[in-house]
Amino acid sequence: MRKKGLLSIDWDYFIPMKNEWNGSYLENQNNINDQWYRRYLECKFHGEDIEKIVDVSNEVNDFWSKIRKKFRINKDVKVYVSESHKLSYKLAIDHSCQCVYSFDAHSDLGYGSCDSIYFQTNCSNWLGKLLKNNLIEKAHIIYSPYSFEKQEDFEEISKKYSLDFANLESIKENENEEITVIHICRSGAWTPPWLDKKFYNFIKELNIPYEVIDCPMRKWDIKNLNLSDQINYMLCS
Repeated sequence: MRKKGLLSIDWDYFIPMKNEWNGSYLENQNNINDQWYRRYLECKFHGEDIEKIVDVSNEVNDFWSKIRKKFRINKDVKVYVSESHKLSYKLAIDHSCQCVYSFDAHSDLGYGSCDSIYFQTNCSNWLGKLLKNNLIEKAHIIYSPYSFEKQEDFEEISKKYSLDFANLESIKENENEEITVIHICRSGAWTPPWLDKKFYNFIKELNIPYEVIDCPMRKWDIKNLNLSDQINYMLCS
């Protein structure tokens, strides 16, 4: 019997971000929406068009065709869409997955030290907690070409658990595994609202029915910002 696999894809895998924006954020309204208006206003002050600076990369164009060549996907695969990547923790458990393939700009192994995987499950440690709690046998991290992280940053946890770092081109189909669940998350604190339409187009291009769990389209209206709005957004942090 083939091992069950979770294919987890973070939308930020395709988004080249500025390094100064690459921080640790709570997934709240301020970080998912308001901070993008602040960044827009800051860039505008410096004569930059943020909507041109941050766009989806070309990697998105043939992603699904490459995925189908690299992975054996079960004909009854379940597909879920959410805001937060932490949903992958629950999906891996609910679908009895033995392995996880995570496409992301971040490792989500926990940050600071191995102690972070003892914290409450969140978007930055869900994968580390799956390993720590022996809920999966192996994790594969496929970093975004635009990630600011490095494999060597996670040597401590890599030595403790069955974990490897790869890239899409190096992955080979494993006949002993099949993808039974796919999770696509938006991670709005790291991906801008003006790309939400492209996000949903990306999901539709998979051409498999999907269930959306708490991922509403964000409103992005820079043309109607009044002075009060601008002041409020500039004060958000």
